[in-house]
Amino acid sequence: MSKPIDPAAAARKPAARRVLAASGFTLSALAAAVALALSATPALGDAQPGGNRHSGQYIFRFDTFGDEQLWTSVLRMHEVIPAAVSPATALAVGLKVDATALPRNFLAKHDLNDPKTTVELLRRNAVVGVVGKVKGRRLVSVGITCALCHSTVDNSVAPGVGRRLDGWPNLDLNPGAIIALSPALPEEVKAVYNSWGPGRYDPRFNIDGINGPLVIPPAYGLAGVPFETFTGDGPISYWNNYVAVTQMGGHGSFSDPRLGISIEQTPDLVTPKLPALLAYQLRQPAPRPPEGSVNAGAAQRGAALFNGTARCGTCHIAPTYTDVQNGPDADTPLLHDAAETGMDPGYARRTATGRYRTTPLRALWQHPPYFHDGSAPTLGAVVDHYDTHFALGLTPEQKADLVEFLKSL
Repeated sequence: MSKPIDPAAAARKPAARRVLAASGFTLSALAAAVALALSATPALGDAQPGGNRHSGQYIFRFDTFGDEQLWTSVLRMHEVIPAAVSPATALAVGLKVDATALPRNFLAKHDLNDPKTTVELLRRNAVVGVVGKVKGRRLVSVGITCALCHSTVDNSVAPGVGRRLDGWPNLDLNPGAIIALSPALPEEVKAVYNSWGPGRYDPRFNIDGINGPLVIPPAYGLAGVPFETFTGDGPISYWNNYVAVTQMGGHGSFSDPRLGISIEQTPDLVTPKLPALLAYQLRQPAPRPPEGSVNAGAAQRGAALFNGTARCGTCHIAPTYTDVQNGPDADTPLLHDAAETGMDPGYARRTATGRYRTTPLRALWQHPPYFHDGSAPTLGAVVDHYDTHFALGLTPEQKADLVEFLKSL
């Protein structure tokens, strides 16, 4: 097992030195542990710890890939949580609680302003995306899972507490503010993390030292879209591997000469699990818009505009609403220069491809803001951007109809 790198030193490395040490340095996750849990009746699912550890659902929800080597050994989050992170604090920074993992009347029996309650929530595997090992009353290790950023809850018990919604981006999560709690980080690095804000994370900062956070994307509706990253760097499992090793700090191997990254760790706790993880992700459907939230007549007019005057359908090709698969072969994505669509080229320059893929449109009603950098706060702003960039000359009524159609996808 390779020794985890010093995260403070990694954050200060110049962009030219991008070969990571074994564990990588992650920004993506949670130092804090949990959140408020109100009265909830236990109804444990089949993927709770102790279930089928080889299933995609278990891997997505509970497998840390051995990333305790980073979150515990390097970032020392097992010290931070019992000292300073109460459930109320954790909830305030966007952590979610799986109500089905808790007994009835949990709230009435525990102090939500006491970090000891956070440790108890971790003991019960109730914190979505955070796995803690507790011995006696002592938290001895902390790790994170895919669900941290790519799951939320339905708020059926209280805000931030309910049943899991796997694949939904946790846009309340403030990864930067949480990771900045680590005593291993110098103040100048903490300032970068604290600048990100809720729902944003930079998956390249620990590699190139550039601060440019992205919106946390959904992990549902992936079926039929093999290049599901903003820049189409590789198939879905490529990105799962990249994140697990270089961002989460998992004990695995990842190599991409285009990025100058070569990490090899034995045993590899990531690669063998990628097929099952992918299969589970592909089963997550995009959620339909709430009943009554879309004007059907306006959406129908918007659909005609989308495929006609507005020319959106030229690149957003149904049924996946992307042209990324229209490349020369199945292994080569069709990508676009930033200037083609008026995007900021900054993030693309930091990636393996240097270009952007056409975003597949699904459940747009659920995850504002839009574009990779969150620069469009609403669907109306998205339409305005393209109306200006392509000089479409849309009327206010046409723009409104387009928004209704986009909400319906």
